[in-house]
Amino acid sequence: MAMTKTLSMISRTGRDLQRYNDGCRQVVGCIPYRYRKTNQSSTVQGTQIDDLEFLLISSQKSPKWMFPKGGWETDEALEDAALRETFEESGVIGDVEVQEYLGTWSFKSKSQGTFHQGHMFPLLVTEELEDWPEKTVRKRLWVSCESAYLSCCDLESL
Repeated sequence: MAMTKTLSMISRTGRDLQRYNDGCRQVVGCIPYRYRKTNQSSTVQGTQIDDLEFLLISSQKSPKWMFPKGGWETDEALEDAALRETFEESGVIGDVEVQEYLGTWSFKSKSQGTFHQGHMFPLLVTEELEDWPEKTVRKRLWVSCESAYLSCCDLESL
């Protein structure tokens, strides 16, 4: 699903339109990825095999790296909110793979101590913009699958 709405260079803020389900704040985001051709790629039946790279963004509240996510608001469809949050936080645009919905998980906010319910989609990145709403407060980093796992995984909880 491609983003068809006009992109705003101002991030949405506040909780006035925030969506809740049984007291849990609803959060939505994407796992942005792309295919990167390498010098060491092999070929299968004449087609070059590419490496997957995942986009991480810096947290505003800690030195950690994470996938873009944020509040799902009452005036948005789930997929539209995922696209908006991903654009605002990382400055990438792409195709949300709705049929590949990754699922829902519950977690407790470390900063607020409240429970959230998250929804994530894969996003094939088609464009990486030089300017985006949160450029001054976030960094972005393309990494391998293994690096993304190690950066985002809470190893203490395993």
